[in-house]
Amino acid sequence: MYLPILILIIIVAIALILIVMVQNPKGGGLSSTFGGGGSNIGGVQSTNNFLDRTTWTLAIAMFALILLSNFAIERGNSSNAPDLNNTLDGVETTAPATTVPDNTKDSVQ
Repeated sequence: MYLPILILIIIVAIALILIVMVQNPKGGGLSSTFGGGGSNIGGVQSTNNFLDRTTWTLAIAMFALILLSNFAIERGNSSNAPDLNNTLDGVETTAPATTVPDNTKDSVQ
């Protein structure tokens, strides 16, 4: 289930990159190709609206797919998981037992 979601995320990311690169931040971009500069005659303004709506739609789709992929990741059982409190790369990390000397016999009263 995770692999198809991952493929969709990659497709949406590539489409989002292409749509953003087509846009020009100074008002040109794809709309200036069809309408010539800053004129808003005919469907030129609708091209900007289309690119803007497509960008937002793809961004929301990316967000939703990323959240969905979190739920699609298979998690292992806790009984099969290693105990991370006492091991570090297979090496036992518990401290060796230490003895505390009993100095009460030798103390001067």
